[in-house]
Amino acid sequence: MGRPRILILGGTSEARLLAEALAARDDCDVLLSLAGRTEKPAAQPVPVRIGGFGGAAALADFLKASGYDLLIDATHPFAERISANAAFAAETTGIAAIALRRPAWQRRPGDRWKEVRSIPAAIEALGPSLRHVFLATGRQGAHHVEAAPQHHYLVRSVDPVEPPLALDNVEYILDRGPFTLEGECDLLRQYDIDVIVAKNSGGAATYAKIEAARLLGIEVMMVARAPASMVKTVETVEVALAAIDHLFPPAMKRGV
Repeated sequence: MGRPRILILGGTSEARLLAEALAARDDCDVLLSLAGRTEKPAAQPVPVRIGGFGGAAALADFLKASGYDLLIDATHPFAERISANAAFAAETTGIAAIALRRPAWQRRPGDRWKEVRSIPAAIEALGPSLRHVFLATGRQGAHHVEAAPQHHYLVRSVDPVEPPLALDNVEYILDRGPFTLEGECDLLRQYDIDVIVAKNSGGAATYAKIEAARLLGIEVMMVARAPASMVKTVETVEVALAAIDHLFPPAMKRGV
């Protein structure tokens, strides 16, 4: 066969690292697709497509029309809709698919986690009394806090929350990880935070807030991931590369 064509659904550091590794090998054609939710995405090592596909059927049509051989879902662990669309598109087209998902964080001694199924469930679990809440889930679900206006909120996101939240007691921080343990401890102390609302994203870039909460004895409302899709799942870039080699043996192995 010719050079394999690979579509990576990205938006994570793992997606960028995988694209970087494949670009360095130069034995396949890679397109990295970004949803376009971040206003200033980081530079990428391969050609990039910005914007959604318009649903699962449209993604399947794109894969077929462009002659792709492999679909890699390396989206955020909480990008459930696109992951479901990817699984559907792979199944209907018969194209090989891999999901690259970093492992979820695991509870460690000293962690005060309350596991919840969603951001609304986390907000409800805060209770009726005033609390100082660090909302560290990004801007996508930030509006859910409007259901509990009695709390003080500190909201951190990469891009501004638009429109601003309809709350009296809210402050915003625009910042992008990775974050340091020292910096997160200082932030939690500065704003007198007594509870964090976080998604179990996994990875190192934003783990410092979880570590800081453990050190300071702060409660964490931990939003659990949805069940994994039916697509074959790998947890590291290295394993993803090995899976790609298994599907498309490198030219040297083919004796070319």
